[in-house]
Amino acid sequence: MLASDLAYETLRDDILNWRIAPGTALSETELALRLGVSRTPLRAALARLALEGLVDTSRGRTGIVPDVSVESISQQFEVREALELQAARLAARRRDPAVFAGLAESFAHAAETLASEGTEAYFAVVSRFDAAMDEAVGNPAMRQALDSVRVHLVRARRLAQDNPERLLRAAAEHRLICEAVRDGDAELAASATAVHLRGSLTTITATLQQRAADQTDSGPAGPTQEGA
Repeated sequence: MLASDLAYETLRDDILNWRIAPGTALSETELALRLGVSRTPLRAALARLALEGLVDTSRGRTGIVPDVSVESISQQFEVREALELQAARLAARRRDPAVFAGLAESFAHAAETLASEGTEAYFAVVSRFDAAMDEAVGNPAMRQALDSVRVHLVRARRLAQDNPERLLRAAAEHRLICEAVRDGDAELAASATAVHLRGSLTTITATLQQRAADQTDSGPAGPTQEGA
């Protein structure tokens, strides 16, 4: 792997998983030392992250990790809903039933997964679901459009990981989507997707508002995380 790719993947993962908090100034000197790369590949990695909206370079040479706001997430969800509902319809028409039967079973056992393996194992199932939907849709242009909004919602999703009730509701919502896709019911798949997305947005918005209320002069609060 090229040094710039390694730097990009590492920083992207750190930002998405809140190991680098919103508002953090990204010092090239410190990052180059931590990642074991020179300034040139590091700057290439930061440029890629800026294109994705994960680094803000509008305020000077030093990049800043942007905050997650109610307004930005609401805007992203407007785009995501339009795309995801159509993706659900297409997936129901083009799916491999066995794949979605297996995913429905995995979501049915979400409580056991969370209890025995933790939230990362649950989010791994969600990632498998996203990948299966993309594969079933079979439309590279739609996948690229979905990826562009999902990247920001991954950060938002992690805002309510401490909310086990929402995680279990999200699992039930995902299960219904999988069953509708498995059965080839395009409109039920779209309707179930709409219910899931609106539930996720409601929880994320409430969490962000509470986070803003609790925030102090000591700096940005860490994630309290969410199962979108």
